[in-house]
Amino acid sequence: MTESVSYLTATAEAYDAVADLYAELFRDSLGGLPLDRAMLAAFAESVRTTGAGVVAELGCGPGYVTAHLRDLGLDVFGVDLSPRMIELARAAYPDLRFEVGSMDALDLADGELGGILSWYSVIHTPPRELPPYFAEFRRVLAPGGILLLGFYEAEGGPVSEFDHKAAPAYRWPIDDLAGMAREAGFTEIGRMLRQPLEGERFRQGRLLMRRK
Repeated sequence: MTESVSYLTATAEAYDAVADLYAELFRDSLGGLPLDRAMLAAFAESVRTTGAGVVAELGCGPGYVTAHLRDLGLDVFGVDLSPRMIELARAAYPDLRFEVGSMDALDLADGELGGILSWYSVIHTPPRELPPYFAEFRRVLAPGGILLLGFYEAEGGPVSEFDHKAAPAYRWPIDDLAGMAREAGFTEIGRMLRQPLEGERFRQGRLLMRRK
């Protein structure tokens, strides 16, 4: 297998193995994260302002953030690499659409989406493999469409791998990730850095961007 196919397969299998526990642990996690909810609300309002249509949560896991976006008034569906995660999402939120798929090869037409949420879903992508993801995000977003990234921030260090409980993952300097998005055709709207809470290991980063 190529490295790309290998890490995608490994990540899907890793999340299949922990999906049930993951869904149980994180189902109500947004309730204690007011700053995260604020960024998601800003994303939703930005998408509604563009009037550009449907939103995709890419790397949706068991679907609880997808459902939160629905509750914020968005027409939203979820995509995840893990078949078991998608099974759990469909069972928990039968009124929403969930599909198995990879973020770097979406079964969507050019310009089909008004918004993309990537909430801790690019963290498992090796750094040299990440630029094609931004190119795919740009392809499927309509002009002016909104992208929100959630990730682990490097706190002054370089991009670095760490031992995530599911699969190898990476912490990113927020400026580096913003620069990569800019090169792919995105304009930054705003950013947030949140210090780790109890039980969290690293600073959290959020980038809100618009497709040029």
